[in-house]
Order: sequence, then C-alpha cells, then structure tokens
Amino acid sequence: MTTNWIAIGHIDDIPLRGARCVKTPDGKIAVFRTAENEVFAIEDQCPHKGGPLSQGIVHGRAVTCPLHNFVISLESGRALGADEGEVRTIPVRNIDGQLSIAFEAAALVAAE
Repeated sequence: MTTNWIAIGHIDDIPLRGARCVKTPDGKIAVFRTAENEVFAIEDQCPHKGGPLSQGIVHGRAVTCPLHNFVISLESGRALGADEGEVRTIPVRNIDGQLSIAFEAAALVAAE
C-alpha cells in the first residue's frame, strides 16, 4: 500500500504543549506539539474510556487524558505507568514547519 502524505498545516498552528485535531474517515487524529517543538500524531481517543486526548495536558513526550489521568506516550501510543492500553500512532513529517501526516485515505478535513 502506498503512503499518502497529507498536508495538515503549519507547526505554528499548534500551540506549544498543545494539540489540534484532524478528521479522517477512521476518526479524529490528535496532532501534538511538545515544548521542544517535536510533533506527534495519535488517535484522539484514550484507550481507557475514550476521552479526548487532544484536550489533555502535554508534558515531555506524553499526554495526560483529561478524564481519568491516563498518561499516554506520544511516541509509542502506549499507556505509561500502571495503566494499560494503547492508541494508534500516525507518522508525521515536518518540512520547514509544514506538517503532513501519513494516511492511506486522501480525504482529510481539519476539525472545527
């Protein structure tokens, strides 16, 4: 299968230690920017109770779910500490601040 790189905006569209969402045919993808300007993309749904990870607190290379404080690695998508579960990670490309995510479907729309 061929990987399609879909442009999703500029790194400056995402606040430091924040996120924005991208709608895909498979659900929402949360795109995070760390304090060190690293960018990660994961499913926007906590494996615990489905909380919106994009609304969580970003610290280091992890995000804490706003519902029940599950901590999810932005690198691996796995729950950290005693918590269990994982979310899908999506490859992100950053070329001179222009961000793209790897996705098999061509129709992506920025979430409102």
